[in-house]
Amino acid sequence: MGKDLTRLLRPKSVAVIGGGAWCQQVILQSKRMGYAGHIWPVHPKATNIAGYAAFPHLEDLPEAPDAVFIGINRHATIEAVRTLAANGAGGAVCFASGFSEAVAEDGSGSGLQGQLITAAGEMPILGPNCYGFINALDGALLWPDQHGATPVDKGVAILTQSSNISINLTMQKRALPIAYMVACGNMAQTSQAEIASALIDDPRVTAVGLHIEGFKDIRQWEALAAKAYGKGVPLVALKVGASEQAQAATVSHTASLAGSDAGAQALLDRLGIPRLSALPDFLETLKLLHCYGPLPGGRVSSISCSGGEASLIADMAIGTGLTFPPLIDDQKTRLRDALGSMVALNNPLDYHTYIWRDEDAMAQAWSGMTGGDSDLTLSIVDYPTTDPTDWTCATRAALKVRDETGARFAVAATLPELLPEDTAQELMAGGVVPLMGLREALSAIRAAADVAPPASDPVCLPGSADMTHTLTEGEAKQALAAFGLRVPQSRTVHGTDAALAAQDMTAPFAVKGVGLAHKSEHGAVRLNVRAEDLATAAAEIGTEQVLIEEMVSGAVAEVLVGVIRDLAHGFVLTLGAGGVLTEVLRDTVSLLIPSSPDDIRMALGALKIAPLLTGYRGQPAADMDAIVAAVQAVQAYVMQHADTLGEVEINPLLCTPDTAVAVDALIRKA
Repeated sequence: MGKDLTRLLRPKSVAVIGGGAWCQQVILQSKRMGYAGHIWPVHPKATNIAGYAAFPHLEDLPEAPDAVFIGINRHATIEAVRTLAANGAGGAVCFASGFSEAVAEDGSGSGLQGQLITAAGEMPILGPNCYGFINALDGALLWPDQHGATPVDKGVAILTQSSNISINLTMQKRALPIAYMVACGNMAQTSQAEIASALIDDPRVTAVGLHIEGFKDIRQWEALAAKAYGKGVPLVALKVGASEQAQAATVSHTASLAGSDAGAQALLDRLGIPRLSALPDFLETLKLLHCYGPLPGGRVSSISCSGGEASLIADMAIGTGLTFPPLIDDQKTRLRDALGSMVALNNPLDYHTYIWRDEDAMAQAWSGMTGGDSDLTLSIVDYPTTDPTDWTCATRAALKVRDETGARFAVAATLPELLPEDTAQELMAGGVVPLMGLREALSAIRAAADVAPPASDPVCLPGSADMTHTLTEGEAKQALAAFGLRVPQSRTVHGTDAALAAQDMTAPFAVKGVGLAHKSEHGAVRLNVRAEDLATAAAEIGTEQVLIEEMVSGAVAEVLVGVIRDLAHGFVLTLGAGGVLTEVLRDTVSLLIPSSPDDIRMALGALKIAPLLTGYRGQPAADMDAIVAAVQAVQAYVMQHADTLGEVEINPLLCTPDTAVAVDALIRKA
């Protein structure tokens, strides 16, 4: 991430090239926001644009501008960028579209977008097809359309790949202070990760929200995650879309289960970036992170004046991973002092309404819910849309709790519209998080608790060669066994030689047809075959060659271990329920390679079949060390053959109390 975007994003001088309505808006936007730097319109004919004297040519400017909005056609944009770069400008926003669509017919990269990149040289550019950015800290808006941003002293940065979503997010009425809004456009030269990396260098940025349509350079994202975590600036993502690469045809069950989104989720998990699925949740999470940063965990204390709300939040939290820890003795003592003996003390707590309007009593009761094992205390308050004046006591009580205890404290409305914006602003100013909507609040708390340090090992990146060769099962097992994977003793022979193949092996046997990807579906598997029945079993299967191997007994569970190449995200390692239940249960967890033994154990523990692995209802447990070792063997093979590998699948890995053996294997490669 070598680009220096400081001058572009925090400019002391702004030039605007073009005289149309869009360009006039850029000038007016900055003027309205109180921008204190120079504004220099550039137009060959106009003498004055939006009240500022215009310069006929870029060469006529007093000095090289820090930031430039280029609002002219795409062909003229290239020449303007070339001139700006030569003159030492700090960077430019390229508003025009139609660059990536106009690639050269010979695919040489000499299309318009390639020309634009060449013209820019080392000068950073945003776009093309880009609305630019809003810097609400310094009042610099290279932004040609409406927005809802207001000046702030500090706040969050939001980056999107959609100008329309950018506009909509600035219109939020949730009391979220937005310091920067950046529409990234086509990202021909400067990536989303590079822009985010530059923004977290501004100490006034408290958190960064990323609306991501796709990852380009994984190494840039790894660098961003490490830098942000080191600076204590949390990142959250709203990831949409699915990579075309991960939808390529594959022959394994793993591919149909993992899909392209599994790679994206695994990458975000690895980077320690929580993922949201809706814009309201995204904004509420940023609000929580702005106030308190990442939460230590997902333990919540909830207090409300209604049993209905106490029950509601308890039910809504099911499946989120959030918990309501029991009250400790100190909390009970403080609550009893505040509420007397008529209230049953629980978490969530219904404190009834008899202390309503008594600001001090309310604050005392709400304070009683802080501390203990909770990471955040939540007071549920719904302000009426008719006359909320009788609810000012709740606002003052919340502010008093925060002031006197210093605890992380939030006020949440069950519906977003039941927390007025002016009240939310007042709460934010006093350090209390106003959360709009109970579902959104729970989602935000979960995400804020999921901010994590990024993995230290870089993702193993795949090659891009066509994967056209599928090894036989025997070949695949031999290849993996060389890296430490345990496989049964076996032999591949012509069907007519089946009876002779097992002379030095121990019955019973499994007999499988060779050359079929899904042998069970073709009826090409026979199990528990006696030595004297091998010839008959081979004849029934009917393939030219058969694989004969010793059966593995004593399995307590069957596990799927699969790896697919995802060009957008790396190699996706999928662990799940194996055997015939693979597609029935669809019980899987995905990671990226390489993953640590602890990550592998955690993933196995998250499976629905985890109780089978740990010993279910008195049954023996599987050898977890052996399972982890098997997965690590597969990882080692993948990393050694990353340039030529398409996919690997072990299904099933038979897990016994003392070993883990791969009884079926598939490898597809170049």
